[in-house]
Amino acid sequence: MSRPARNFYGRRKGKALKPNQRRWLEEDLDALVLPGVDPVTNPERARSDPRAVFGGVRALWLEVGFGGGEHLVHQAECNPDIGLIGCEPFLNGVAMLLGRIRRAGVGNIRVHPGDVRDLFDVLPDRCLARAFLLYPDPWPKARHHRRRFVTPEHLEPLARVMEPGAEFRVATDIPDYVRQTMEEVPPAGFDCLNPDPADWHAPWEDWHSTRYEQKALREGRVPHYLTFRRR
Repeated sequence: MSRPARNFYGRRKGKALKPNQRRWLEEDLDALVLPGVDPVTNPERARSDPRAVFGGVRALWLEVGFGGGEHLVHQAECNPDIGLIGCEPFLNGVAMLLGRIRRAGVGNIRVHPGDVRDLFDVLPDRCLARAFLLYPDPWPKARHHRRRFVTPEHLEPLARVMEPGAEFRVATDIPDYVRQTMEEVPPAGFDCLNPDPADWHAPWEDWHSTRYEQKALREGRVPHYLTFRRR
């Protein structure tokens, strides 16, 4: 199987990186990149089991679009027996994560600095026990809603790589993103564990607020926390 042609929407790089960030990318990224995901080095898209790079972890979790890495590093610190995969195409965010990993000293994170669809191509079936989608790009214009993560192009491969009973957590401050999430995630093979809108504003017990959430709160937007279980 070869990699299908895909459009990518969004930023790859923002403002100029700080000297420390450039150094972290140069010194740390190669050792943390998940092998077998890059279409250049694996053009046939052969499946690659990430457990091999983590050693004896109890389970694998994925965070799609980790932003600055606050939540990902928090989960790694709290769950040393879990292998965490962080996927983020925005280079500035990757650099921020690498700095947080250095400061925290965690060793159970691996990174895919690119399109999550390339990661889905090579992950084995039913290999993930949890996935996080936290404050994803809202693509607010109606004509861009098909670029959102909560569409079949992303949800169908996500369902394939999640084991039965695995948990999928979504956090967003955009009401229309909630609407589309509730419409599109269940048909992809998930049950919503908190379908009552009255229950959408209570964060998870182990929640670690991100800088995106803090910005939303400062600007008066209301966070929503949705939890799904893979059938």
